[in-house]
Amino acid sequence: MIVSLCMIAYNEAEAIEGLFSDISLQEYPHEKIEIVFVDSMSTDSTHERMEEFKNTDYGFLDVKIVQCAKRNQAFSWNAALMTATGDVIIRVDAHARIPRNFVSRNVYNLKQGENVVGGGRPNISSNVSSWKLTLLAAEDSLFGSSIAAYRRPATQKEYMDSLFHAAYRRKVIAKVGGFNENLGRTEDNEFHYRIRMAGFKMCCCPDIISYQHSRNTLKHMIRQKYSNGRWIGLTLSECPGCLSYFHFAPFIFVMMLLLLIAVAALGHPMLLYMLLLVYGMFDAVNTVGCFTLKNVQPQFFLLPLIFPLLHVAYGVGTMVGLLQIPFWRRKIRNSRAKEHIEKVKRKVRENTRK
Repeated sequence: MIVSLCMIAYNEAEAIEGLFSDISLQEYPHEKIEIVFVDSMSTDSTHERMEEFKNTDYGFLDVKIVQCAKRNQAFSWNAALMTATGDVIIRVDAHARIPRNFVSRNVYNLKQGENVVGGGRPNISSNVSSWKLTLLAAEDSLFGSSIAAYRRPATQKEYMDSLFHAAYRRKVIAKVGGFNENLGRTEDNEFHYRIRMAGFKMCCCPDIISYQHSRNTLKHMIRQKYSNGRWIGLTLSECPGCLSYFHFAPFIFVMMLLLLIAVAALGHPMLLYMLLLVYGMFDAVNTVGCFTLKNVQPQFFLLPLIFPLLHVAYGVGTMVGLLQIPFWRRKIRNSRAKEHIEKVKRKVRENTRK
């Protein structure tokens, strides 16, 4: 099988060095790997780093660099899909690290009859300072981040609604097309929803693993959660089927908090106390869990404050996204996103190796 290993990047000159090293060390035959890099209008040395990688002889079948005209993630991934010619297309994030057997294990599991495969994707930190490890503990916690099963190493094969750093047989993309360029942050959810609706299953395999760098500052982490929440709100009007009830848990918490604060101001604080008590119990239990299961740091005592900051940021983001839906719908009214999905489908079929 010829594999197209794809990565998009915007101003990721520092982050991609580790990933480039990982790619160069893949144990799968390099003459069967096509590398596709997409530079999304970077203003740092990202493009130059890509060129350096291309000009170093690692024995790959080909190394292609696409200069993308937009910073939109879905647009950049579509550019990668239309460039790739492999039998298998693997997506890898610029903030990722992959083991030497990453490509080979993906190919092995596809050969077992699967059409889309992936594995656990735990978080790691690029910095081992005490504060960064505290943020990593918050991000890696079920309470602090996401219950998505793919975020943790699988113990057995199981089929999921979504995967990260997934490998797709070419026929999957040829049938469903590309990413919805109207979406940001949730383009994966909508893309995988269409894959499931087309009858394909997504298999999470215990022998496949990759890693994602967590945000290194609390400010960036809060900004990320807010943006994620905002796109959940907006996506509800575009593809409600690709979202689950769990995506709205922080929003529900924030709305209940605001409602009960208003009720308390009218002289009935008991319900607010009950909500804070229940939340505080979950907060405390998960903080203790971090002390028990993680590499304990002095700043772990701040986790009871970090968790609610992340939840409120996400919930407020969803609230803002829901309020922005009418304006956003007008903005994308003349969008050509559906045409581009079909364009990717046609191009993938044209580029199929004979």
